[in-house]
Amino acid sequence: MAVLNQIQPEKVFHYFEEISGIPRVSLLTKEISDYLVSFARERNLDCRRDEAGNVIIRKDASAGYEAAEPVILQGHMDMVAVKEAGVEKNLLKEGLDLEVNGDSISAKGTSLGGDDGIALACALAILDDDSIPHPPLEVVFTTDEEIGMLGATMLDVSDLKGHILLNMDSEEEGVFTVSCAGGVTVLCHLPYETEELKSAALKVRISGLSGGHSGTEIHKKSANANILLSYLLSGLSEKVGIGLISMSGGEADNAIAASAEAHIALKEEDIAAAESFLRNVFAGRQEKYKATDPNMRLEITVGELRKRSVLTDSSTRKALLLLRFVPNGIDCRSRENPDIVQTSSNFGVLRTKEDSLELLISVRSSVEQEKKDLCARIRLAMESLGATVEFTGDYPGWEYRPESKLRNVMCGVYRQLFGREPRVEGVHAGLECGLFASKIPELDAVSFGPQINNIHSTREELIISSVQRFWELLLGTLRELR
Repeated sequence: MAVLNQIQPEKVFHYFEEISGIPRVSLLTKEISDYLVSFARERNLDCRRDEAGNVIIRKDASAGYEAAEPVILQGHMDMVAVKEAGVEKNLLKEGLDLEVNGDSISAKGTSLGGDDGIALACALAILDDDSIPHPPLEVVFTTDEEIGMLGATMLDVSDLKGHILLNMDSEEEGVFTVSCAGGVTVLCHLPYETEELKSAALKVRISGLSGGHSGTEIHKKSANANILLSYLLSGLSEKVGIGLISMSGGEADNAIAASAEAHIALKEEDIAAAESFLRNVFAGRQEKYKATDPNMRLEITVGELRKRSVLTDSSTRKALLLLRFVPNGIDCRSRENPDIVQTSSNFGVLRTKEDSLELLISVRSSVEQEKKDLCARIRLAMESLGATVEFTGDYPGWEYRPESKLRNVMCGVYRQLFGREPRVEGVHAGLECGLFASKIPELDAVSFGPQINNIHSTREELIISSVQRFWELLLGTLRELR
């Protein structure tokens, strides 16, 4: 029985409910891809599907819009499927159970897939309604966005004629995203030598930092535990002689490290001075980061005097120097729009392996040359100390356009409809727009969407009134792109 059939816009919510009945977990999107192809064939719309399962559906311009430039509408098919403990639903094979709670739609015991099911629903509603005025449309539905934008990466755009892209994959109403970062992971290994020494030891642990996503939260300038640990150890090595035993910190290259620890060897008579120095320096860091990391704490544990495998003096010096060379945080903001972080790096992971120190660094930039320049600086610094450097997972960014016809049109429509200004922002993380921009020269794009709260969780909810306003904005934009 239909749950959303009384909600306006009727066609949008009709299609949202239909696709919510189709399992569409990442890597298992054939069924939803088949549905889109059948939809196009039933309406005699031109359709192409590629080996990745991406689907492109074309619709001719409505009357009076034949001379308008084609517009690309775009969203992704897959969703992040999670469920509450005890829920027996098989999300690989079963659809969702929708429910309406006042002004919101959610799914019983599972994530909703509003990201990016609402884009599919709006696009289908437009394709299925000949009364809506619009330019020629090229509607692109991509696969596997949630696990690395795999569909958009493989998409052949050579037959797309449009240079205007409306990406409907944002989750905050009233925000127009106009740039995104490209990125690459830097993997660094510094070989080291060890020796057996009889020494005392300290375990130094930093924890309780706020952490967060290194793209969307880098602008908060919160503390990075790996950087903080390197700062403490470098200072301590100048105060008393130390040898590194092991270090570890962070969980992923794209996450700001919330904790880190080191085991260090030192003389027994230096323990008291070392503890005092570390606590004094850490207190200064607590003061510096009291607004962003109020719960940061330092734990120091004293180990017994015994023989240990310790990095040699030379290896310890190289390791500590290497850590101080690692760039971290905002490197550059957009010159045209200083609110947008343009280039950054994040020292995400620190590990001592069997015979080397391993670092993982995430580099992001919406300007390809700046990304390359920062990577080159890291390589030079690391290799100067004898480390090896690899670059993996490179993906393109989407640079802010100082002049954008689409952005101007959308801002004007938004003001006319709602009597206020939208927020125009860049996101310091990867979006499919970056891949489209790398493949289509001079692409003019905006990413926008209705309000979706708590995405990728069982608390996900799609706000109905926001969808209604988003629909007005989408139709108004198409109407103005004459």
